[in-house]
Amino acid sequence: MENQTVKDGKTTAIISYIWWIGLVIAFFMNNSTKNSFASFHIRQSLGLNLFSLAAGLVSTYISGMLGWIIGVVAFIFWIIALIGAIQGEEKKVPLLGDQFQEWFKSVA
Repeated sequence: MENQTVKDGKTTAIISYIWWIGLVIAFFMNNSTKNSFASFHIRQSLGLNLFSLAAGLVSTYISGMLGWIIGVVAFIFWIIALIGAIQGEEKKVPLLGDQFQEWFKSVA
């Protein structure tokens, strides 16, 4: 990826990992410029937020322990993705990163 593209989208990419509020802000920040680096991280963040929501639902309705395990995995994936954004890399989330990019390709 081109250095200028990464530099221009890095702030938006990092903001996208600050819970749902950051994701919405990053989406609107990227809406006019359509930076490919920021778009990549917005899609990853959206997938991680939905994965975390699933952890909460599993914990509430199915099994507290299973939901906790999914939540811990989601948190580890979030750390990996955030570090990738900070370092200026398009680092996909393990196991699910390709799916997030495919499922949400029209989002950002």
